Amino acid sequence: MRRSIAYALMTLLLVAPAAFAALPDGTQAPLFKAQASLGGNTYDFSLAKALKKGPVVLYFYPAAFTPGCTIEAHDFAMAMPKFKALGATVIGVSHDPIAKLKRFSVSVCRKVFPVASDATGRIMKEYDAVLPKHPEYANRTSYVIAPDGKILYSYTNLNPSRHVANTMAVVKRWDEAHKKA
Repeated sequence: MRRSIAYALMTLLLVAPAAFAALPDGTQAPLFKAQASLGGNTYDFSLAKALKKGPVVLYFYPAAFTPGCTIEAHDFAMAMPKFKALGATVIGVSHDPIAKLKRFSVSVCRKVFPVASDATGRIMKEYDAVLPKHPEYANRTSYVIAPDGKILYSYTNLNPSRHVANTMAVVKRWDEAHKKA
């Protein structure tokens, strides 16, 4: 019995930080501007400007060209027609320098969505998306932000397999709710 309780407490302590790693749903998303690349071309991305067009899927990832980040970016690229049809903008953010992201935006992101450089780590800190054991990297955290700037959904998991499906489901629900309004 004691062993079961000790095991449960240890499991809770190990899992709890991941569960609270992202900003809570319903809070105001911090606005930011960052240098980004779309199809190898750099520009200044503004969250406030993107929100004027519709919901924004903001996802943080540890590093361009690593296996999990490549899978996730590829999955977002393949889903872009659906996100665009729902009026959503997708933007990926990592600590990588813009020169590296220019290459990543062409090859892995397939020129269909931008990736932004957060070389100082300011944005990932504001979004509580810092990888706990390696604070120089972003944790794999996805957000869906409504046009009013409220966070509709957040999800943190280093496994890239559910980020696109989860954010797509939230964007679809938001779209359905606003078609009726």
